[in-house]
Amino acid sequence: MAIYNYIALKNNKDIVKGKIDAADLREARENIRKLGFIPTKVYEEKTKGEGVKEEALNITRGKVSRLGLQDRIDFTSTLQILAQSGIPIIESLMFIETDAAKLKVRLVARELRRQIMQGATFADTVAKYPDQFGQIYIGLVKAGEDSGELEKTLLRLLELLTKQANIRSKVIGTLMYPMFVICLAIIIVLVMLMFVFPVFKEMFDNMGKELPWITSALMSAGIFLKTYWFFVPIILGSLVGFVTFLMRWQPSKRKIDDIVLKIPLLSDLMQFSNFANFVAVMQVAYDAGVPIIECLYLANLTLTNYTLKTKIEGATLKVQQGQHLSVALRSTNVMPKMILFMIATGEQSGRLGDMLLQATAFIDKKLDTIIDTMTKMIEPIMLIVIGSIVLTLALALYLPLFQSYLQD
Repeated sequence: MAIYNYIALKNNKDIVKGKIDAADLREARENIRKLGFIPTKVYEEKTKGEGVKEEALNITRGKVSRLGLQDRIDFTSTLQILAQSGIPIIESLMFIETDAAKLKVRLVARELRRQIMQGATFADTVAKYPDQFGQIYIGLVKAGEDSGELEKTLLRLLELLTKQANIRSKVIGTLMYPMFVICLAIIIVLVMLMFVFPVFKEMFDNMGKELPWITSALMSAGIFLKTYWFFVPIILGSLVGFVTFLMRWQPSKRKIDDIVLKIPLLSDLMQFSNFANFVAVMQVAYDAGVPIIECLYLANLTLTNYTLKTKIEGATLKVQQGQHLSVALRSTNVMPKMILFMIATGEQSGRLGDMLLQATAFIDKKLDTIIDTMTKMIEPIMLIVIGSIVLTLALALYLPLFQSYLQD
């Protein structure tokens, strides 16, 4: 395969320029005509890094690179702007393939365009890559294409992805400070144990008196870590790995998810951060014309808490059996009452889409309030933690001295 630059006529009057890949010059001209253009000049592109680029494209041929959340936002944003401008999907993908900032986004656009040119629809092509785009993205694109409102659906998708990115950044931002403090505390403790406590060992030995248990324990730990320093990264790595394993292993994750929902304030953060995405997807899918059962299915994919996910799955089954959406969700006893009230009002008035939009705005405000409250609470808690660590280390060092002075 080679890349060909072309100059062609559109509608027999407008001059368009672009690039296309083909096996030879003849195939390139045929592909240009398939786009609805009349080729006037076609020539093979020669680039300095052609061999490296072609190898990368061959590696990804038939296999789209995994897209992160920001990558999907960039891809969807560009695609939506071009679609809104009336540019065909193939030309839009060709523009992304040529000018996108990240290589993997360009490769994704190339692969999608290649399959669409072979006769597939955009929704069918995206559906082949659930690991890259996700079931929510695929479901909404299909609904938009089926209803003939792909442009509007892309705009809704962009808003949804942006909202998910904002929620993620808020939650991560809230957790950044305590994580930083914890890492700082670990470093302080290690420095004290490995470099400060061993210095006092000879002095304490010369005192000839039994050390307090806390001093003795920390002194032994410090001497061990200084002698076998290579155990420090092993211990820290094992600790991180163990915590990661607990968070991913299904039996432990289910238990942790259940416990989190019983902790004040933390349970509010978990509920509203989960339902923010849940209701947003419900609203976008419903406005796109997706049946309510499919809306629930797509929305349930956003839930990360196992307990919430299981209960909402039970509510989805009740809706399938003919129960009203608000009644089924109320039976779960996990969804905030204000959201349930809005959904019930929307069902009764026939304005469910509008009420879901209002519910999204309500959740956003509530989530901001919870995060602000947690941020204010975390600061004094972290001060207490650091203070307790410093106090413990200070007591371990000075208790033997105090005991010696008192006895003398």
